[in-house]
Amino acid sequence: MRMNEVVASLHGVHKRYGTQHALTGVDMELHAGQVLALLGPNGAGKTTTIGLLLGLLRADAGQVRLFGCDPQQVAARRGIGVMLQDAALPPTLKTGELLRLAASYYPAPRPLAESAALAGIDDLLDRPYGKLSGGQQRRVQFAIAICGRPRLLFLDEPTVGLDLPARQRLWAAIRTLAGEGAAVVLTTHYLEEAGHLADRVCVLLRGRIVSDGSVDALRARVATRSIRCVSTLDAETVAAWPGVRQARREGTQLHVTCDQVEAVVRRLLDADPALSALEVQAAGLDEAFRDLTGDGTPFPDLREAA
Repeated sequence: MRMNEVVASLHGVHKRYGTQHALTGVDMELHAGQVLALLGPNGAGKTTTIGLLLGLLRADAGQVRLFGCDPQQVAARRGIGVMLQDAALPPTLKTGELLRLAASYYPAPRPLAESAALAGIDDLLDRPYGKLSGGQQRRVQFAIAICGRPRLLFLDEPTVGLDLPARQRLWAAIRTLAGEGAAVVLTTHYLEEAGHLADRVCVLLRGRIVSDGSVDALRARVATRSIRCVSTLDAETVAAWPGVRQARREGTQLHVTCDQVEAVVRRLLDADPALSALEVQAAGLDEAFRDLTGDGTPFPDLREAA
């Protein structure tokens, strides 16, 4: 497979459920060797987009292609791997048996040991699936998703239920797969995870793509900046200043989120001549996402969720 080759696409796609428009004129291409984070608030159209690419849904208008074919063709589906949030796997089968069964559906699967090593489940192969913890089951589901050497891998909230070391191992495996030329589509509510993994971020809002580009490009679309400094100024007083979105204190440090960074920095220095350790940073991915979508609901921070 050639790197950056288009492996799947949607062109002018519309999808309705009754009177509700789930997707309206969506254009998207998925490229070999690229990790795409598909983001958006609930109801934005992410599940519909993935369902169309998997051949589970039909578009009302527009064209959907998977490896140049109709996604509902079996030959095209053999080139994909899928890890969904919910997986109903036989609880009495051992992990190794599940992997061998899944691999048997593909013409040239990975060796069982290789799939197990990538997913970090070498020590679980002889254990019944139903006896595993939630995090262990997620790793087994990942191993099943990659066992057929997919050219296109869909990962829906892949690290939910995993501790931080397991997350980091999964991240490394995803980058390995992308390095081999697989296209990866990732949905996640951990925005810092998207920032860590994704080469490209596509944001859906009310069935339309409102941003499609690199993580840095998404951050650059918003004017919000973060200021951190050591100051004795009262956080509530600073929060009331023009251009300030939020101000909070952590020990001796004052954290300020603002739109008019130059004016706020000047006022901070004027109000506290003893101010020190001043840092100004661009908007984080979480801030950029909320600014773009108008969604005031904060996403869970990866470090807090670990």
